[in-house]
Amino acid sequence: MNLIFGRNTSLQLRLVIAIVLSVVLIIGDRYTDGGSKVRASLNTIVSPLFYLANLPYEMFREGSKNLSSHQRLMVENDALREAQLVQNQKLQQYEFLQLENQKLRALLGSSNKLEERKLVAQVLSVHSNPYSHQVLINRGLLDDVKESLAVIDDKGIVGQVTQVGSTTSRVLLITDTQHATPVRVLRNNVRTVVEGIGKIDQLKLSHVPHSMDIRIGDVLVSSGLGGVFPEGYPVATVTSINRNEGRPFSEVYASPIAELDRIRLLILLWRNEVAND
Repeated sequence: MNLIFGRNTSLQLRLVIAIVLSVVLIIGDRYTDGGSKVRASLNTIVSPLFYLANLPYEMFREGSKNLSSHQRLMVENDALREAQLVQNQKLQQYEFLQLENQKLRALLGSSNKLEERKLVAQVLSVHSNPYSHQVLINRGLLDDVKESLAVIDDKGIVGQVTQVGSTTSRVLLITDTQHATPVRVLRNNVRTVVEGIGKIDQLKLSHVPHSMDIRIGDVLVSSGLGGVFPEGYPVATVTSINRNEGRPFSEVYASPIAELDRIRLLILLWRNEVAND
């Protein structure tokens, strides 16, 4: 069978035939409806291929949109957590400020005011030794962190800074056996000291006389003594009292108010500094 564009056909003839066919198709498409119907049929056949070819782009676009939204929500969530942490830190002293209202009024006549500096930190790791209650935070010398700074969470006192590096610091929790916190009973202002006993959910009050006015449910707040913790922050709630007259002191235990087993965001507190108006 001889083909129009066989090997023996000259290039000039091929070109002439191609041009004639092109002109015929153009004229036919311009003055008849056949071309439109053919194009419509071809578009119908080819349309799924366009959708299929565009599918990876659409999936990538939707994935990018979801990822961007997720990242934005994460940033906003972290910002809200930090804001809530700072607000809760202010609320912790509300009860204390109510009881000390008269003393604070006496300070209003002063030309100076007390300002408390604070810094939000995040827990990086927890000490692996079960007998040592310490955590590592992401603040250090570059953030002006110093040893003995008080550390709290959104509920109460957590501990104090004991070691400081350039970008990280180690915090000793109030439940560690080496930690002692001067406190007072919020109900009657009786002062005492709570010590860590190596249990994450329990503290012990040291040298409590049998005659001390203390009850189960009493809230213990920082007394301000010792130069580490500012006054009035929640520390613990009394959970048990054993007044054995055969012993020189009562056995009194308390539960930390701060959730030491699930802390993530913390606040570092500098002692109150006097600043001019």
